[in-house]
Amino acid sequence: MLFHLLYPLRDYFSGFNVFQYITFRSAGAAVSALLISFMVGPFVIRLLHKHGLGEEIRSDGPESHQAKKGTPTMGGLLILTAIILPTLLWADLFNHYVQLALFATCWMGFVGWLDDYLKVVKKIEKGLVARYKLFGQITLGLIIGSIVYFSPEWESVGTRSYLPFFKGYQIDYGVFYIPMVVFAVTWFSNAVNLTDGLDGLATGLVCIAALAFTVMAYATGNSIIANYLYIDYLAGSGEMTVFLSAMVGATLGFLWFNSKPAQVIMGDTGALALGGALGVAAILIKKEILLVFVGSVFLMETLSVVIQVLYFRYTKRKFGEGVRFFKMAPIHHHFELKGMDESKIVVRFWIIGILSAIISLSTFKLR
Repeated sequence: MLFHLLYPLRDYFSGFNVFQYITFRSAGAAVSALLISFMVGPFVIRLLHKHGLGEEIRSDGPESHQAKKGTPTMGGLLILTAIILPTLLWADLFNHYVQLALFATCWMGFVGWLDDYLKVVKKIEKGLVARYKLFGQITLGLIIGSIVYFSPEWESVGTRSYLPFFKGYQIDYGVFYIPMVVFAVTWFSNAVNLTDGLDGLATGLVCIAALAFTVMAYATGNSIIANYLYIDYLAGSGEMTVFLSAMVGATLGFLWFNSKPAQVIMGDTGALALGGALGVAAILIKKEILLVFVGSVFLMETLSVVIQVLYFRYTKRKFGEGVRFFKMAPIHHHFELKGMDESKIVVRFWIIGILSAIISLSTFKLR
């Protein structure tokens, strides 16, 4: 909005010329998101408290989590506000990358909100039925995948994707491109949701991942940097830097209230929206494979659940009684039950996330 209102006036006031720079508008989006979080956060927390929208704790979870019962949830509404408003203020709203990123955020935010609403307001223990949640994720993946597959804007790169560690090589998904997009969106939105089990854990990891993809989006949208790094230059993709910077600011601001002891929990409203938005961002800038590297902790959390379920079923079928591979899944609960302090788990997982982000960015030169 500010870009469209003020940049055309640069001939009358040269100072408005700064709005042409993505770096300036990205900084503005990040700071705006942070300030919105700080200003709106206390109001949202009071509102959630007033309406009794508190978290329900699973009875089979760690004993220490029972103290968190009643902590306001659906805090993802604050995150969504702090992402969407700064993006609307600072980004080029005619840019297709930004439009699709905002669409994905709102879409998955609605799916997550519906799940939270059924659990917290309607007191339906499992919330939105899994198949309906999956339907929402798959549908988003089909929409995004089809747009990228058929749109002339991505015609130059087609179904190819950047391949880390190999200069000049790419992977071409061909007819499997749309299914790959569906898988990426579904996996990453669910992965962030699974990781959101300790105060500040998912919020901090998403912030780290968003920062890494912010750098990637800027490099992909800058022809000089893209050519220097031997990656595909995508005209217009640099505008994703503004959106992702808003996500960095929003998650940092939310972490102010979400760090231990959490005053508010993001719930599925925030977790599904953030996961879906990051997945779509990676797809749009053709860095899908780097989701695995940047999101190594999210991958670890997902695999721990898969291993737990498969191992339990295998032992039950073979021995007549199911045995758990981990004390509890996702894996952060396993470490909790082994006696590790919650804050130590969170910080150590953040450190792994930071190392993963650094390694992911280094793949642009280590080839």
